[in-house]
Amino acid sequence: MSDLPQPASILSMTQCWDLLSSVALGRLVTSVDGHPAIFPVNFAVQHRTVLFRTAEGTKLVSTAINHEVLFEADQHDQVDGWSVIVKGTARVLRSEEELDEAEQAQLLSWTAPTKQHFVRILPLNVTGRRFQFSATLDDALAAG
Repeated sequence: MSDLPQPASILSMTQCWDLLSSVALGRLVTSVDGHPAIFPVNFAVQHRTVLFRTAEGTKLVSTAINHEVLFEADQHDQVDGWSVIVKGTARVLRSEEELDEAEQAQLLSWTAPTKQHFVRILPLNVTGRRFQFSATLDDALAAG
């Protein structure tokens, strides 16, 4: 048997949520006018759901509500990396209780104007992988 690291490994559900909680930028994948669309969003993990804010009238509000979406976040350095994908249903939070709970995540808008609406992705499936980069990739990155 070889002691070499495996190039990719499957992450547990707990590892996936821990890693998602460690970053603040991800990508929402949805459909706009019947075509795939991807939007970068800052987010927070709250109770094993993904929470983000959006403004009135954006494509995010009109297309994400009650639609199946994908959400992906990742991170890497020169040695390894990871990627987590959440498949779920996105919905705008409306009740006072939901909004009060979302406010506790202290999720701030990164851009002006302040994004007034919270959207929560309720997960149906969460998968993740960790990647160990080979010496060949390390050499390519170093050569830049």
